Amino acid sequence: MVKGLLLVGALFFSVSGVPLAAAELVLATTTSTYDTGLLDALNRAFEGMFGAKVKVIAVGTGAALELAKRGVVDLVLVHARPLEDRYLAEGWVINRRDVMFNDFVVVGPPGDPAGVKGASTAVEAFRRIAAAGARFISRGDNSGTHFKEREIWRAAGLEPGGRWYLLSGKGMGDTLVQASLMSAYTLTDRGTFLAMRDKLRLEIVVEGPVKGGDPMLVNPYGIMAVNPARFPDRNYILAMAYIGFITSPEGQRIIRELVVDGEPLFHPTALKQRPDFSEYVPRDWRGG
Repeated sequence: MVKGLLLVGALFFSVSGVPLAAAELVLATTTSTYDTGLLDALNRAFEGMFGAKVKVIAVGTGAALELAKRGVVDLVLVHARPLEDRYLAEGWVINRRDVMFNDFVVVGPPGDPAGVKGASTAVEAFRRIAAAGARFISRGDNSGTHFKEREIWRAAGLEPGGRWYLLSGKGMGDTLVQASLMSAYTLTDRGTFLAMRDKLRLEIVVEGPVKGGDPMLVNPYGIMAVNPARFPDRNYILAMAYIGFITSPEGQRIIRELVVDGEPLFHPTALKQRPDFSEYVPRDWRGG
């Protein structure tokens, strides 16, 4: 299969006239895929197969999609489907594919000052945190995690604010470190938390669906190429090669085998016996 991918890559670049050794792919993605080490494993394999360099810009989902809209990257790997759908519908990105999922969890200090443990949902957990005025650190950066956090506050009927509610403005890894140092609660994807758990004084206080918890906390990831009709100078051919690789059996194997203490950080979802056409287009496209 590796030889087959190399052959396809060579064909792509011979047609495009771009030498393999000179090719560079610019990928905007989330801090969670970067902080967990997933991108290191995926990009090392991709670069070995195609002889092309992958440049990674790790930011929040909202910032990654804005980079796509400005035409300064070739593709995006993100995790906020409503935001993805907006940029798909506006034509900034195309050829979306499901890649993988993990889930969000609510974490907090071992003493659990807000009494969050035992809450069956993230909504109830957030209500308890707000009622207790316990420290909560938000990403505050329009990332996929921040997008989900705001969704939970809305469902709880609350507008967070005050001295107990703090904004980090940083990625997931840095936010977890801050929460640990300040004995605060935060919302995190499970993968980043597992990858950093040994360095943190934090515990999971509300589980997501991976461990039978709140289904609201599911966290799917999708990948999309920047639209070459809008940005013909971007490396669309190499972007599609990367999408093909990450959704291939080889790419999905790399994702599946990334574990910490026996726990997978992500669960691959690209390989399906029956097609799910909703992954390719905005979910409300029929109403457009």
